[in-house]
Parts: sequence; C-alpha cells; structure tokens
Amino acid sequence: MNDDGFINLNKPSGMTSHDAVNHVRRIFSTRKVGHAGTLDPMAEGVLPIAINRATKFIEYLDGDKTYRAEILFGVATDSGDLEGSVIARAEDFIMPTIGDLNAALQSFVGEIEQTPPKFSAIKIHGRKAYDLARKDIAFDMPSRRVKVYQLELIALDKESATIEVDCGKGTYVRSLAIDIGERLNLPATLKSLVRLRAGGFDLKNSLTLDDIKNIGADCLLPIEEALNHLPRFELDERRVKAFMNGLPTTLRLADENSLRVFAGGKFLGIGRIEGGELRASKIIA
Repeated sequence: MNDDGFINLNKPSGMTSHDAVNHVRRIFSTRKVGHAGTLDPMAEGVLPIAINRATKFIEYLDGDKTYRAEILFGVATDSGDLEGSVIARAEDFIMPTIGDLNAALQSFVGEIEQTPPKFSAIKIHGRKAYDLARKDIAFDMPSRRVKVYQLELIALDKESATIEVDCGKGTYVRSLAIDIGERLNLPATLKSLVRLRAGGFDLKNSLTLDDIKNIGADCLLPIEEALNHLPRFELDERRVKAFMNGLPTTLRLADENSLRVFAGGKFLGIGRIEGGELRASKIIA
C-alpha cells in the first residue's frame, strides 16, 4: 500500500505502544509506521499512529492531551503505577475530603516543575531510564517544566480518586499522581489511566485494531487534516517548484513558525515565515 495518513487508535490496556505499531505495520504491509506520544502498557485510549509519509509530520501534531486517571491512595510503588513494587504503605489512613482533594489538585494547575518516573522511556546518557531502573543502576532523573491546564475531580471512593487532566506535551500523569499524594501527606500511585484526547484525536472517534483491519485505508485521516491546528497558507502555484526545492518566497507577512502550505488545494508540506520569507520546513514529496 502507498497510503499516507494518521489513524486514531484506541490502544487496549496490556499492549505496548511499540506492539500497537507492529500490529498496524502488518495490517498495512509497510514498515513506515510510527506513533505520537507513548502510552504505558497499563494505559489505554488514544494513540495517534502515522502511516508512510505521515511519519515525517509526527513532530507537528498538537501535543496537548486529556486523561482520566484513577489515583490509589495509601500505597506507593517504585514505578508510580500498580505494575511496580510497593515501596510505601499507609494502613488505616483517613481518605482526604473533596475539599482537600480539590485544593491539592488546583495547586498543580499552571506551569509546574515535574520529575518524570524512573520507569519511563526518557533517555539518560543515551539509555532508556526504565532499562537502568530495572538493573538497579543509580541515576538522577532531571526535572522538567510542564503545563497543566485543568485538573478536575470526577469521582471519589474509600481509597481512590478519579480525576481528569488537561495538560501539555511531556506531562507524566504517574508523577502527577505521586505528587498529589505527597501534597496530601499520603503515599499514592496510579491505578488506571485512559487517554481521552491527543491533540485533535478524540477517544469518541477512535478505532480498535479490529476496526482498522476491517476498514483498511478508509480509516486514514489525511496528513493536512491531522495538522489543522496549524494556520493554512495558500502559495502562488508559480512558486511551488521553488518551495519544494527549498528556495525562499518573499512575503510581506509576520513571522510564523509552522504553516500548512497548499497550492491549488494540494497540500505541499510545512513551511515557516522568517524575516519576510517563506521557506519549507518539511515537504510531502
């Protein structure tokens, strides 16, 4: 197949993102398959998958995400979820009130400093952190600035709380669960996680692997539609060859980092405007 585009996959719990990509490779008989925003094996929900030429444009997808997470209080694990080993436990603890939980949640809204879990795919000196952690190799996990737009308490029971998180790229909900527990003076870990949205990909419109197998190429979202959060620019058709060859086009427009560039209704790729000149950043051909 020479099909290009994105798939809104509903990844099931228990499957790695890498395994999901391999399933799609077999369905479409192509090696050129990639995913945006890794989902942990225990997590489920939206996993955008790129096919063929769409893999070149993964970096331009909207990085904002929405999650529904269940936080288990009274226990902490080394991985930040139930797949890890227990490292702390609180017996007969008093569950926080709705007011206490809401106050704790609001303290994490905004731009915050977060330390990703050691059991993650982040590279440390060229090696994945989880490989080092599994071998009990000591290392420091660097913190990072991430954005949390909204945190909402959805449900509460005797030992856990379910929240919805709107956040920016690079936010780890496992770390957020641990930090919320610390704010409430309780050990905490992530019990379950569902990604409801990744940029313009929504769980309501997602497809299972069986759906994809049955529908085939008709399930592909065109590259330009997956990038519709970026401004659209119509290029004079006389400048198409220049654009595709990396030559600048002079424009009297303000600088713009990323634009979807079209000519005659056809998507050409991503361009940028700097100093009054339009140049190609990534072309479709």
